[in-house]
Amino acid sequence: MDGTRSHILLVSDQAGYGKVALSAQFPVLSHMGYQLYNLPTALVSNTFNYGKFDVLDTTGYMRNTLACWKELGFRFDAVSTGFIASAEQADLVAGFCREQAAQGALIFSDPIMADDGELYCGLTETTVGFLRTIIAEADVITPNYTEAALLTGLPYRPESETEETLRQMIDALREIGSKSVVITSTLIDGRDVVCGYDHLSKAYFSFGYERVPVFFPGTGDIFSAVTLGRLMQGRALQDAARMAAGVVYRMVLANREIADKFRGLPIERCLAMVDEPDGL
Repeated sequence: MDGTRSHILLVSDQAGYGKVALSAQFPVLSHMGYQLYNLPTALVSNTFNYGKFDVLDTTGYMRNTLACWKELGFRFDAVSTGFIASAEQADLVAGFCREQAAQGALIFSDPIMADDGELYCGLTETTVGFLRTIIAEADVITPNYTEAALLTGLPYRPESETEETLRQMIDALREIGSKSVVITSTLIDGRDVVCGYDHLSKAYFSFGYERVPVFFPGTGDIFSAVTLGRLMQGRALQDAARMAAGVVYRMVLANREIADKFRGLPIERCLAMVDEPDGL
């Protein structure tokens, strides 16, 4: 690992019960050797999948914390953003990202808001607008296909996408401001793929992956964490994303028989899989 880029700030929500968001990313990136810091955007009682939950908005804490950090001169080698609860939070985080980027930080964003063609429970079209504010500051974004369609305003048509139409979607995301893009969980000619654009190599890419037909919340958080970790080790974006997809596949496959999948994957028991060679 490049020791000059070892301090990562994670900006996302913290679930009390369930391996998602900060609870999913911390063990992965800690295992990869990074020094981690966090700015929680909300405290959530449990994953939303249980159907009942409570959320504590932390906007006031975020505002005061960022002001404190600015006075103290704290800086990070990378800032990774996930769930953002409001337009005010988006403005706060976007401004902080600009300041950190000016000092050389990598800005990485997973615009968490939707899947399977629908916004997550409790979110509205307003969320789409303020997440555009965040991805405009990013070096790399990792939306799933639903989020990419919402952010660009392009049709959600997973069964009829082609390599050409997905490149148009990638270009539309880059027009918002992000330099590099990875779109996860999409289809090309009926085949599960990850696709994207790497601004450093100025090249589009795509690769297939094998889907395990079970659902665990938090897999996107694991994917983003591994991708970020590998990028900071000097890997090209396509290689980093392929490695991340391999990690998610191995973790899901190994735990597919777990009864309560709403808790997410038992990540701490699976960390050796982060180091296994990419088998995709």
